[in-house]
Amino acid sequence: MIEFKSIDNAELVLRHSLFVKSTALTLDYCAEHGGIGLTASKGFKRTFVDWAARAFDWPGYTSEDLYAVNKVLNEMDLPPLGFIREALLALKIGRHYKGEFKLTRSGKELVGNPAQLFGIMAPFFLFEFDHWAYSRRPTAPMGNWDIFLNVINVEAQTAITGVELVEKIYGVKQKEKGLFANPESASFFSGVLQPLCWVGFLEEIKVANNYFADRLYVKTPLWKVALRLDTDHYVHNK
Repeated sequence: MIEFKSIDNAELVLRHSLFVKSTALTLDYCAEHGGIGLTASKGFKRTFVDWAARAFDWPGYTSEDLYAVNKVLNEMDLPPLGFIREALLALKIGRHYKGEFKLTRSGKELVGNPAQLFGIMAPFFLFEFDHWAYSRRPTAPMGNWDIFLNVINVEAQTAITGVELVEKIYGVKQKEKGLFANPESASFFSGVLQPLCWVGFLEEIKVANNYFADRLYVKTPLWKVALRLDTDHYVHNK
């Protein structure tokens, strides 16, 4: 059984959860400016995307990274921002109104409350958001979050590669070593490992060669504070 525990440590959330930190910055900006302008296709306008790229400083999507390959920035150039907007709309924290993104009453109450925001955003983003719709292999891996989290809870106490986690979960050696070499591992990365890193439960450790196959994953302090899992007793007594 997966249960989220209540968190009141905003500093811990902001230190580890880049997704919630960036969402909190978006809410702050929206509250300060009274809204965020939208394009005709309902994406955030370029002025805000430019601001977000600098403010989020998201690894792999920093302002420097993006402007190295783009003359101007659109929402699609900063994928986490699109995910954030969709999640805020689905949770009715924000809404589109007369060409702008506006905070709802509940959204305004979350401004300046990252710990409370985490308790709302993290479960939704992990368990309800369609991550595979945006992946190169748009198929969810076999299994469920109860299996995924409990296996990772045991195996990622020390650093472990994503491919090794796939092998632990499915009990089958991957024929080719690489997170995108096999359908199971590719889907597992886009729909499980990446979301867990974004919400701050896992830390991704890149190695010198920067190959996906060799990247390591380990649980962050936020994992233990926020999650209650069936395998906790085993982990704590191991």
